[in-house]
Amino acid sequence: MTSPTASVAGPGDRAELVALRTRVFVHEQGVPPEIEQDALDETAVHAVSRDATGRVVATGRLLLREDGGPATIGRMATDAAARGGGHGAAVLAELHRQAALRGAGEVELHAQVSARGFYERAGYSTVGEEYEEAGIAHITMSRTL
Repeated sequence: MTSPTASVAGPGDRAELVALRTRVFVHEQGVPPEIEQDALDETAVHAVSRDATGRVVATGRLLLREDGGPATIGRMATDAAARGGGHGAAVLAELHRQAALRGAGEVELHAQVSARGFYERAGYSTVGEEYEEAGIAHITMSRTL
């Protein structure tokens, strides 16, 4: 079996990635739908990973700062049936690649505490204390590229 890969999402992927994020964040985790999507989605670089049937099963987004500060990765979501299969790691690696291509030297994210180990395995370190975001415990993490 080959390892999952990820690519930059195109306009045709938008409906599928929004549906995936809605399933994961709104339905599974109870995030209010009005805060799950925001205006930043329009300018973000989105990455997707697909299963063998071509269905989008993981996604994430990259936000770049005009001041050259750390890029931000967020909205990382993997379909429940695809978790543990490498799709999330493929999306994260593609977002790192895209950040580096765009000149970012560092990335940061707000990780759900339950996903802390996933990000640590990808080279992230914890910054600061735990806090609550959308009713879920989070921790800020960062890594250099």
